[in-house]
Amino acid sequence: MATTYRICPRSGLQFDTEAEKLMRWHAVAGVLSLLVGGIMALGVILTRWPAVKLLPADTFYMVLTAHGIDMLIFWIIFFEMAVLFFASSTLLRCRLATPKLAWASFWLMAIGAIMTNVAIFQGESSVMFTSYVPMQAKPHFYLGLILFAVGALINCFIFLGTLVVAKAEKTYEGSIPLVTFGALTACIIAIFTIASGAIILIPTFFWSIGYIREIDSLMYRVVWWGLGHSSQQINVSAHVAIWYAIAAIVFGAKPMSEKVSRTAYFLYILFLQLASAHHILSDPGLSSEWKIVNTSYFMYFAVLASMIHGMTVPGAIEQAQRLKGYNKGLFEWLRKAPWGNPAFSSMFLSLIGFGFLGGISGVMMGAEQLNMLIHNTIYVPGHFHATVVIGTTLAFMGLTYFLVPVLFKRELMFPGYAKLFPYLFGLSMYMVALVMMGAGTLGVSRRHWDMAFAGSGMAYEWPGAAYLMMGLTGIFGVIAVVSGGLWILQIVFSILLGKKLEEGETRSTPIPLTLPAPTTGSHVHPPATPGTMVLALIFLTAFILYYFVNWKYLSSLWGLA
Repeated sequence: MATTYRICPRSGLQFDTEAEKLMRWHAVAGVLSLLVGGIMALGVILTRWPAVKLLPADTFYMVLTAHGIDMLIFWIIFFEMAVLFFASSTLLRCRLATPKLAWASFWLMAIGAIMTNVAIFQGESSVMFTSYVPMQAKPHFYLGLILFAVGALINCFIFLGTLVVAKAEKTYEGSIPLVTFGALTACIIAIFTIASGAIILIPTFFWSIGYIREIDSLMYRVVWWGLGHSSQQINVSAHVAIWYAIAAIVFGAKPMSEKVSRTAYFLYILFLQLASAHHILSDPGLSSEWKIVNTSYFMYFAVLASMIHGMTVPGAIEQAQRLKGYNKGLFEWLRKAPWGNPAFSSMFLSLIGFGFLGGISGVMMGAEQLNMLIHNTIYVPGHFHATVVIGTTLAFMGLTYFLVPVLFKRELMFPGYAKLFPYLFGLSMYMVALVMMGAGTLGVSRRHWDMAFAGSGMAYEWPGAAYLMMGLTGIFGVIAVVSGGLWILQIVFSILLGKKLEEGETRSTPIPLTLPAPTTGSHVHPPATPGTMVLALIFLTAFILYYFVNWKYLSSLWGLA
């Protein structure tokens, strides 16, 4: 198969045509998974809203299972595969390694996703996202996840192969770009994560068909969380890479320090996936020594890495803005940012929400003593809705506004809604995360379909604040789902009906990367970033206050104050 390249006239990017098709198909498959997961989210929200309580218990758990799997696995990993192809073939201006194998892996992922969804909607695989044994799903539930994982693993190795191709054919000079390095970090974590999933899901599949008599539930939980939580760490590396990409696209921003940003990514590789331990701190499957080392030492290296990215991305934007003349006061650079550009506003709301809501709450949950406050409460999904929905999904959605004209060669329809969407979806999800965490602090359970356990021996009357917060979860959750549904419609209409744009030149050979000539004369120092430093201080103050407020809650719980 002859390799051809398309030069995008809008962005100047060069696409290997096979890689370009694969990006589109993976992105579309991801959005379809998002659609299914979003519809299921509506069922979850309207059931856990005490005043509505829409679904009966059996249906609720089926819907909750589909929501978790489609959102946390299928939507995000499909889109991440598109990011891997973009970060390798497109950014390095080279051909894609083994495109035929890449297509085979896509169909493995697609068939696996369909197979797992069929098993769920048949109504006999309501094991939820965690699928803890001894609960048992239908065999094709596990087989679908295995096929999906194998396809994703193949794509990871194709990504690595493409890096080798680019290096061998000298399509770039020096180190790979920072966005590609972030994608490489996501790829490395993905390989570890998928391997963990295979280790536990393959024997569980054989258990479901009767070839294995028993799966040890304690062992299952420990190994499964190497998949369950670490899959979200792929997201973190990917969406941070997208933050850097959008900052470069919108502002022409350059990283404040490539070495520092790459070091932060390296800390992710070493320590980020270890945060999964906070889900099993109350389990006997981990030693006390490991719990102490994980929560008191290792976790903070990953936190440090995220704090570095959280400073360097706005810092790079501030430097770019100040170079353009926005130098008045601390925050003119931020006030004059293009807040009507949905790519930027989505990225910035993603960054702030991930840091202030997801990051601070994650550190709190990772402390073993504080974990006792909120383990298995609705605080936990409040936290990961801040990280995965606000942090990852909103960043991915923002990037899509750039990709529709560039990748799909269509003009974006309904630009007015595009400007509104990041605020409508993002801020409603801010509220969802906040009130879920508030309800969890009061003790509202994580998974039970009826917070009051009505009609059971465990019936309990919560304080009014808990019912208020769950009601607010319902209200803002519906707003978020509806706005996300409108986003899907906007993207679909744009791809199918949007005005066709010029495709650009097609070539049989890539255009080599040309680097700017080195400048002569005096070295221009980048401007200072006092605004970013103030934002960092605000974050640290919020972090400290929230951390010690929760220690006060803990002291009250234990009767020590």
